[in-house]
Amino acid sequence: MKKVATKIKETAEAVRTKIQRKKKPTLSFPLRSLSNVKYRPAKGFLELKGKKKTRTLTVATVKTFAQTLRMMSQAKTLVEDDEIMTKREAYYVSKNWDDARFDEQPESDTVIDDIEALFEVNREQLGFIPEEKGGEVAGKLIVLDRDANTGEKLKIDCTKFGSGAYSIPISVEHLKFETKAKFVLAIETAGMFQRLVKHGYWRKANCILVSMGGVPTRACRRFIRRLADELKLPVYAFVDCDPYGMFNIYRTLKVGSGNAAHINRYFCAPNAKFLGVTPQDIIDYKLPTHPLKEVDIKRATDALKNDPFVQHFKPWQNAIKQLLEMGVRAEQQAFAVHDLNYVINHYLPEKLSSPKKFLP
Repeated sequence: MKKVATKIKETAEAVRTKIQRKKKPTLSFPLRSLSNVKYRPAKGFLELKGKKKTRTLTVATVKTFAQTLRMMSQAKTLVEDDEIMTKREAYYVSKNWDDARFDEQPESDTVIDDIEALFEVNREQLGFIPEEKGGEVAGKLIVLDRDANTGEKLKIDCTKFGSGAYSIPISVEHLKFETKAKFVLAIETAGMFQRLVKHGYWRKANCILVSMGGVPTRACRRFIRRLADELKLPVYAFVDCDPYGMFNIYRTLKVGSGNAAHINRYFCAPNAKFLGVTPQDIIDYKLPTHPLKEVDIKRATDALKNDPFVQHFKPWQNAIKQLLEMGVRAEQQAFAVHDLNYVINHYLPEKLSSPKKFLP
């Protein structure tokens, strides 16, 4: 953490030196978009190509420049004091910054993301934490944590939460794990997760269930990544059959995103495989569907044209084309048309019998 504070101080001093020499100071940030990332199979995640955007202090940029420096100062204080601040709190703290205050939270969020990219660290290392929780876990896993006040070691058994589940904390680096599970099943919706928990699917399949609750938070992704790396567990994703589930959720879990390319190496699970729901599953299991929306079609065609991950894997190109030709999407709850527990008794056992056939 001291290194982060030192980097912030050095950057600020460089800005001050330029101003003292009557030169326009600049800050260079990595361009965070799919156009500036590449996919390297050997590494398993999307990484930056190297393009940058430069912010120069001018009359037009003076407010944003000032906001960036004030937020850097805030981050330095948080790091040095070992304190945390939610992104919402950061927005409200800026109300003390006079003309440099933010009008809306998306503005402060963007500046935090810029600073994160500038120093190539995650925002949690800068002291900024998300509002949302990390996800939920149930099944064959023991989490070794510690009491924040006493330092006492805590042994949390994820099979002992009854009808509930263990909530992933915002920071997972200090956790240790014990398990004899065979795999991790990452699930898109809380509803499907609850069904599997209620009927003890983790016991039947000897697995760890993780509820992603939509696009998985960084804490959730980091948690899954650590399970995969340290416990040598395969990760299977079970999401809706639509472009959002495939790319906003699954692709983000597996290889990261363009917007966070500077830290994808920490927050993705390169060994993840796509269990389903696939376009072929719609046919094989005679699932009820909904028409693809305009936004779905755009997301799918954009993935074919611009996503380095999709462009690398022919099976994904074929799956997207199949979905577009069918013109429909299906939810993971659609299996209820056959039986409420069809997923538990038929779909998951049948799919898990051939994991080599999963989409990459």
